Order: sequence, then C-alpha cells, then structure tokens
Amino acid sequence: MISRRNLIGSSLLLAGATAVSGRVQAAGIPEAVSTRSPAMQPPPRPSSGPDFHPVVTLNGWSLPWRMNGDWKEFHLVAEKVEREFAPGMTARLWGYNGQSPGPTIECVEGDRLRIFVTNKLPEHTTVHWHGMPVPNGMDGVGGLTQPHIKPGQTFVYEFVARRSGTFMYHPHADEMVQMAMGMMGFLVVHPRDPNAHRVDRDFVFLMSSYDIEPGTALPKVMTMTDFNLWTWNSRVFPGIDPLVVRQGDRVRIRVGNLTMTNHPIHMHGPHFEVTGTDGGWVRESARWPEVTTDIPVGGMRAIEFVAEDPGDWAIHCHKSHHTMNAMGHEVKTFIGTPQKDLTKAIRKFMPDYMPMGSEGMAEMGSMEMPMPDNTLPMMTGFGQYGPLEMGGMFSVVKVREDLSPGDYKDPGPYKHPPGTVAHQVTDAPAPERRSEATPPATPAGFTVVKPGPNSHQH
Repeated sequence: MISRRNLIGSSLLLAGATAVSGRVQAAGIPEAVSTRSPAMQPPPRPSSGPDFHPVVTLNGWSLPWRMNGDWKEFHLVAEKVEREFAPGMTARLWGYNGQSPGPTIECVEGDRLRIFVTNKLPEHTTVHWHGMPVPNGMDGVGGLTQPHIKPGQTFVYEFVARRSGTFMYHPHADEMVQMAMGMMGFLVVHPRDPNAHRVDRDFVFLMSSYDIEPGTALPKVMTMTDFNLWTWNSRVFPGIDPLVVRQGDRVRIRVGNLTMTNHPIHMHGPHFEVTGTDGGWVRESARWPEVTTDIPVGGMRAIEFVAEDPGDWAIHCHKSHHTMNAMGHEVKTFIGTPQKDLTKAIRKFMPDYMPMGSEGMAEMGSMEMPMPDNTLPMMTGFGQYGPLEMGGMFSVVKVREDLSPGDYKDPGPYKHPPGTVAHQVTDAPAPERRSEATPPATPAGFTVVKPGPNSHQH
C-alpha cells in the first residue's frame, strides 16, 4: 500500500485522487492516481527507500508509488483527457492518469521498477522508456519487442533503474497519432548518493506542439510542420507556471523536446551551464557558460545556474513564432497599407470588423476583440507595465530574496528598487547625423585610398 505520509502528501498535491475499478484492485495492481488541476507545489518526499530531492513539474505532479517487497510499483493509465492550455481554451487530448503530459515518475538509481500500464484508449498502445537502459523485451516497441496493449488490457514493465538522469516515456505504437494527441511524460532517476548533482530547486517540463483550429478542441494529427500552438507541459503562456526560486539557490531546469522541431531555449538574467542530456550527466570539464541552449527533437537538456540577481527573468523559446498562440498561417501582411476606406466598405456588411496590422501586430496584445469559442489571442498576457505580447513557450523565472525553502507560490510582480527601471526622458541629446556629402573624419595616421574604375574590392 502507499504509505500514509506519501498518500497524504499526494492528496494535497493532486487536489483529489481517484482510484481505478475494484476489478483492477483485486488483481493486485496499485491504484491509479489521477488529477486534472494540480496545485503548484513540491511533491511529497519519499517515505521509504533512499532519500532524494524531488522535482517540481510545471503545471503537473509526480506519480505516487507503493513498495511491494523490493519492487517500487507505479500504475499508468492511458486514457482520453481534457487539458486546459490556458484560461479560455481546453483541448481534448490523450494522456495518462487524467493529464497530458502524464505524471512524472521519480525513482532512485538502483531501484527495481514495476510499472503497470492499463489501456483505456480506443486503440492499442505501448510505452517506450526513452533513453533508459532496459532489457530488450521492456523497450516498448509494439510488434518488435512486445505485443501491443489492446484496449482494456493491463501490461507490466519491470526493469532496474541502472543509472541516474532524466528520461522520457511515450508510446511506440501508432506514434504519429498518439504523440500528436499528447501521450508523453518524464521519468527522473535520482542519484543513489543524495548529495550527488544536488540542487536547491529542480524543475521539469516537456515541450509538445499541436495544431488545433480556433473553435475546436481536437488536434489535427496529420500536421507535419505547421503547428499553431507550442506548449510546455501542454500549457501556453499565460497559463504556464512561473519558476519560483530563492535568491542564492542553485537551480536545475530539465527540458525535454517531443515536438517536430528544435527549440533554442533562452533565459534572461543568469547565465547557465548544460549539465545533463538524456544520455547522462555532462562532465564538469565539458560545461561552458551559456544563455541559450538548442534542444533537438527527441532530446533533453538539463541546465543549472545560481539565482544571484533578484527579478522576473523571462525564459522562452527564441523562435519568435513559438511564443505566440493560435497563429493564422494564412494571415496576410498589411504593414504600411492604408485600410481606412476599406474598413468603411467592409463595415457595411460586417459592423464589428476591426482592421489589424497596418502598423505591426503589437496592437493585438492589448485589443479586446470578439474571438471564436475555445481559442486564445495570438499575443497575450499582462505585466505590471502593460501587455507582454507573448504566448506559447514563455514563462518567468522569479528570483526572490525572502522565500522559504519550500515556497513555490507565485510572489507576484518584482518590486524594482528605485531608479532601476528604464524610463522615458525628454531631454536626450539629438543623434549626430551625417550626409553622404560629408564623409566621416579619417583617424590620425591613416590614409584613405579610393579604388579606381578597374579595381576590385574584397
């Protein structure tokens, strides 16, 4: 059975747990805990077995387990789920235990894992443990290494967590559809030595992409490249949790990429080092300071930094279309185009018509306009100084001095010390202007040589 301490902590984290049917319980399978709207707080600490510092899954949670002899047992349920991308939009996805991505599985190096997988989908599935060394028959490739898990069936995977690190899980059955529908999750194996690779705060999130037309809720699984929603843990800004840390904390952020393209993840403020991939930990001699790291398709990067400077530091994908929501790929560019007369004509037939784009798209960040049901503005979110004009893969690392070790609540906007915010001035010196007839002065000691008509410049 799940220990009292672990169950109580999980109940607080999950805001209400539900169990599978009595038939499954009678078969000796641990209960399948699920959730739809977890609170942002650290998961319960382990009540038995080796100690570890648990991770915090953005907009997610860690899956409880039970000890059965030497085995640490988990239960995943593959099923249809509803996932709120941000307030105002909910998608119909496939996932695990009530959520997409599924709950994070945490264990310790050397643990003997027994993971039950119950299939409540309308088609067969499997689970592949991406990056984790396992016996071949536990690798989860349907038809190659195991029979498919048919609807209604429960399969069990058993293997030893042979090395620590960050891994992913996802189907290897009808993969195009099932991953496009949101079936994925994280598997985190902590070092046997609790002091190895230790940090103060440890965050995880998976990147996924969807093509969901405004007014609908179901992803278009045949899309190959033109996705319109780029998500962290199937959430988009402003629905993504902030990463709240104490000033002076050593922080790790583990990011997995199961989209169809690479993502250059950039963080403002602190410089970081890449300390891990899904292949293992990076030796200290191989690390270097960076502010952007590119995460390939099917890859994971763990970055670490010391949160020395307080503030609200943006973290985002640096592909500009990936920090937008519900993009319209067929929208034309109207920059510089006068629309006054056209607007008058159109409003005779559409009184609510609103012209956009003549002077750029920044106006969309602050405009309130009618929208289709179940979709989001392309650029949205507000801060203490106005519209953020963001969406998609964007969040904020909030560094604060006066936090307790276990405090992950959003502290609100950063209070800047007086005189430290960029502001408007009215007496700035005029910029120096030069004309082509007045070339810049030649520095002392140099000679300007003008090319002749037949000379070549390189």
